[in-house]
Amino acid sequence: MALVGSAIGAIRRHGAGIGMDEIAASAGTSKTVIYRHFGDRAGLYTAICESVAGVLLTEVRRATADALSDAGRGPRAAVAAGIDAYLRLIEIDPELYRFVVQRPLLTQGTTRRAPTADSGRTGTSDPVNDLVTVIGDEVAVVIAGNLGTPTGTGTDPRAAARIWGHAIVGLVRGAADDWLARPDGTPRERIATHLTDLAWSGLSGLASHVQQEVQP
Repeated sequence: MALVGSAIGAIRRHGAGIGMDEIAASAGTSKTVIYRHFGDRAGLYTAICESVAGVLLTEVRRATADALSDAGRGPRAAVAAGIDAYLRLIEIDPELYRFVVQRPLLTQGTTRRAPTADSGRTGTSDPVNDLVTVIGDEVAVVIAGNLGTPTGTGTDPRAAARIWGHAIVGLVRGAADDWLARPDGTPRERIATHLTDLAWSGLSGLASHVQQEVQP
């Protein structure tokens, strides 16, 4: 939608703390028109989050699929590619990411929107948590398809993969938020390497039939 695109452009120019006046001015319209389309500030915020989520999911899926399609790389490379894709969005669009995670437009109360194709949720929904859940499920699919069956756990391997997938997403999000909030000059590539090393060490230690990354 054009209004969402205009709002995203305004966030990039004015920063994450942008207000409704700036968003309306950037779109060449009034706040009344924006509210008519989205219901309230929270409705606009949710629409922006859904747009960002679509871009991020596309990039994470593409990066992991490309890694898995290369027989010379392996599942560790897929984990690394997914992590790097997440961090790359933050590096390219830091103010937009801040806007999404800091929720400056949210007002008290909840926003009710139709379920998205990925989440399948109804009723009250937090778009940030929905995005994290969807990415966690994506990572779980990669883990389940490539790490084999864990031994000694007495659990369904799919359940273990789901736990691990969401744990990795939490790991990456926490480190990424700190990287953005307290920049110390560490480049994205180094952050991605550190996170991949930590995540893969855990996965390879827990899974009994790990497909080791093929060395060049």
